[in-house]
This record gives sequence, structure tokens and C-alpha cells, in this order.
Amino acid sequence: MAEPLIRAEALEKRFQTGGGLLKKPRAMLAVRGVSLSVERGEVAGVVGESGCGKSTLARLILRLIEPTSGRIHFDGQDLTALSNTDLRRQRRRMAMVFQDPYSSLDPRFTVAEVLAEPFRVQREAPPAGRIAALLDQVGLSAKMADSFPHQLSGGQRQRVGIARALAQAPDFIVLDEPTASLDVSIQAQIIALLSELRQRLGLTYLFISHDLGLVRYFCDRVVVMYLGAVVEVLPRADAAPRHPYTRTLMDSTFAPDPRQRKVLRALEGEIPSAFDLPKGCAFAVRCPRASDACRAARPVLEGGEHPVACFHPF
Repeated sequence: MAEPLIRAEALEKRFQTGGGLLKKPRAMLAVRGVSLSVERGEVAGVVGESGCGKSTLARLILRLIEPTSGRIHFDGQDLTALSNTDLRRQRRRMAMVFQDPYSSLDPRFTVAEVLAEPFRVQREAPPAGRIAALLDQVGLSAKMADSFPHQLSGGQRQRVGIARALAQAPDFIVLDEPTASLDVSIQAQIIALLSELRQRLGLTYLFISHDLGLVRYFCDRVVVMYLGAVVEVLPRADAAPRHPYTRTLMDSTFAPDPRQRKVLRALEGEIPSAFDLPKGCAFAVRCPRASDACRAARPVLEGGEHPVACFHPF
């Protein structure tokens, strides 16, 4: 069996906060023992509520931040063992599209300068005609090269962000909620563009979102996170969820067609503090199926093709 393009093993990230004369330092485990793989040509989705560790996980996988423990393998190479020089070379093959097209582009740079930035990081100049070609790939006119970000619409800015990610012809792109800040009609255009680029360029995506409906539409496989840990991996986007948390996320997805609408069920109870996680399952305080076993011990992610971390799965 071929090696996956991305393989993360037991990733953890601990942040230290506070400290000083009057405050005691506190530790927060933002990512807890996450292992996942992304196959070549796949769109793997990571979904969960705000603060569940999705974006932290994405930055760990690209080694934009250092893991507290664990390993990240890219195309069989251990990224966590690379020197800064070797990592910079490897980064040609990886890129990221950020959530907010308003803050992810430097307002002092023209579009051409934004698109030339990845080449500057590699200490080289963009090839002749590359800027115009990148703009054409994302459906923008070459005339926009001299524009500044404030002169563009939100959708145009996000297309520039996608073009920047494509600058050095990467194999793997992390999409960190790339449509969350856009109007609904523009969201559909961006998703269509990303789908077309994937097919045409043979790209592999890790798609981060809080919208399970969008993830199930766009992705081949879905990783569900809750408070820094993976609680379920759906082997297909249309697979029936087994974890109560995933079920509730699905039931909370709004369907535009009235014939498909369900009674929306909101999650009840307070989310445990990431600074003081309970002994057992972190979801137990909000779960209608929780038992004493759930509050006493943390369930392990297991189950073969469709793993779930739950003592009482559906």
C-alpha cells in the first residue's frame, strides 16, 4: 500500500499562559494525541466547534508551530527532524490558504508583490509570466497585478490568497476555513474553484471547517475533533456518524431545502475548560448517552475503517 502524503503521529501541542508575580502559569493542551493521514489526491476534512484545535492542528502539520510531542511525515520524510534550511526547501511542496482574506494579505503590497512573496522566502525571483499565470489560474485578470488588497472585493482577495498558495506548484494545501468570511454566493464560487484546481493540478487538501454540511459536500473523508482530540473519522463523507457529538453537529446543519430540514438540536451543557479537562470523556457533560464509565475513563479512538472514541456509539 502506498505511503500517505501526510501522516501525523500522536501530535500534541501544549500552550503555557499566565505566570508573573501574581499569576500562576497555566497549561492548555490544545491538541491531544492526534494521529491522522491524508492520502495523495484526497480532500480530508477536519471539523469541530470553534476552539476545538482545528487550526492549531493545521499549523502543526505544516510545522508553522512546533509540536510539544509527536511526529509529522510528509511524503515519507519526518518534518519534525528537518533543519530550518531543509524545511524551507520542503515547504515548496506545501502551502496554506487562510480564513480571513482581509488580514492575510499585506495591505502595503500590490497583488504582484503578494504573489512574489513565496519566491522571496525561497530567495529567488518568480519566473517570467508566473504572476499573470497564477492570476489566470484563479479566474482573475492580469491587470489586477498592480492593485492593492483594499481595491479588491472579499472574493477577489481570497482568490489572490489561493493564487499565492499555488505559487510554487505545491502538492499539498491546507485550507483553513477559506470561505468562512465570505458571502454565501461567493463561498460557492470559491469551493467550485478549489474543486477545479484539485482536479486539474492533482492537489491534495486538508480542509478545516466548523461547517459539517460543507465538509461532507466537499471532502472525501472527515475527521471530527472535540477539545483537541479526534473523536471520530468518517471513512466517507456520506457515512452515518457513530459519535453522539458528530450526530448533533449533523442535526444542527441547516438545509436550505425545506423538504430536507430537521428540527435543529443545539448542544446542551457547558464546554469543559481546556485548562481543566475532566478525567473521562470530555464530551460526557453534554452527551445524552453518557454513563458512569464515560465520566471515569477516556475512550480510545478505535474501530478499524470507521474509528470512534466512544463507549456508547450509535
